[in-house]
Amino acid sequence: MNQEYTKTQKLTISAVCIALYLVVMLCTQSFAFGQYQVRIATALYGLSYLFPFLVVPFGIANVASNVLMGGLGPVDAVCGFIMGLLTSGTIALGRRYGLGCWIVAVAVTLLPGLGVPVWLSYLLKIPYSILAASLLVGQFISGIVGMMLVRALEKADVVNLVFRADRNQN
Repeated sequence: MNQEYTKTQKLTISAVCIALYLVVMLCTQSFAFGQYQVRIATALYGLSYLFPFLVVPFGIANVASNVLMGGLGPVDAVCGFIMGLLTSGTIALGRRYGLGCWIVAVAVTLLPGLGVPVWLSYLLKIPYSILAASLLVGQFISGIVGMMLVRALEKADVVNLVFRADRNQN
């Protein structure tokens, strides 16, 4: 993983990931905003484990999702951006410090599961503990899916595919 991506590669991968996040949110919004918020799109934060430059793009994807589909206003959008940065950043740092891909499941479960209810309890006038319990259930599912995604992509050696494809074109 000591390979360096070109600006074009980073921009392309980032744009695809933001678009993928929004498409997954659009397709799953019926249960992504329910009592048990199973936001499968947050499983994509795990890609920051393989591509650490995706930290900011996932924050952008989260804010775009909250603005387009969430309907809870600027507080939700700004806090969602921060949560996207925090979660994907924790995953990228976990990889840097040699933690296994289990960090994806832990970060995706605990950070949004315990962090999002802080502002949602204020916005929705629902007690923090009730929101945290329901979000932790949904985020646990997303965390496991994210970890499995990272494992599958590692086995497929997806990180090096970008370099091989680029070399073959030159």
